[in-house]
Amino acid sequence: HSSVEYFNINNVTQLSDIERYNFDYSGTSMKALTMKKIIITDMYFSQDDLYKIFADMNITDMTIADSEMIHMLCPSSKSSFRYLNFLKNDLTDFLFRKCDNLAQLETLILQKNKFESLRKVSFMTSHMKSLTYLDMSNNLLRHDGAGVQCQWAESLAELDLSSNQLVDAVFECLPANVQKLSLRNNQISNVPSGVAELKSLEELNLASNRLADLPGCGGFTSLQFLNVEMNSIFTPSADFFQSCPRVRELQAGHNPFQCSCELQAFIRLERRSGGKLFGWPAAYVCEYPEG
Repeated sequence: HSSVEYFNINNVTQLSDIERYNFDYSGTSMKALTMKKIIITDMYFSQDDLYKIFADMNITDMTIADSEMIHMLCPSSKSSFRYLNFLKNDLTDFLFRKCDNLAQLETLILQKNKFESLRKVSFMTSHMKSLTYLDMSNNLLRHDGAGVQCQWAESLAELDLSSNQLVDAVFECLPANVQKLSLRNNQISNVPSGVAELKSLEELNLASNRLADLPGCGGFTSLQFLNVEMNSIFTPSADFFQSCPRVRELQAGHNPFQCSCELQAFIRLERRSGGKLFGWPAAYVCEYPEG
């Protein structure tokens, strides 16, 4: 109980015994807490005694990063958290399971942890009624499909799933109202047609995957920005613009393009539509014999 509102602590080693402590957070002034590189040496204590201290804080912003944290409790009552950042820890799919007390949470960063199931992550968010931004990049996420249902927060507008182990089936498990989606650096070889109906999706990043062609936009009717850099696209289909009429910016560099009539037609269509090409070979000229 002090006048401190913002508290940052870095590079700390906890040497003494960790004991249970009941703290009354009512009337406190703190708004944000940041803890980085915290090392716990005492291995013989109740995990809940430690995590409860943080889970029940009466603050809006909390960061616990690079601290080998393996779990975090659901707040015991309706929480005021709006921003949670647990970057680079050892958190798993057990985080916030059936947790109904994070209804005000807007931003959740879980980058560089050990999450494995995309389905379980989706159910975790389903109780977060205000969540708009979720960063799940650099985890171990998989989704094998097989008709497994996912359930995301309806408010989720921006989702980062880059650098995971996701394949084509990921399109069966995406938030319906997402506007900005990154699937960069996964193992996607095809965007299945007729699977995902993401009518609000405006930005899609599919760089560093295994695509052999540009994806169609049958389920992405609002798509405006597409990144397919560093894939395996030889000859992009000129039909792309028929299914993606709203795309105005395309990043497609570092693909093994082959000079062909289809490539020439594609580039002419892109320029005619007023869109932007980034990373496209500027000196692509194809010559063909007469006739």
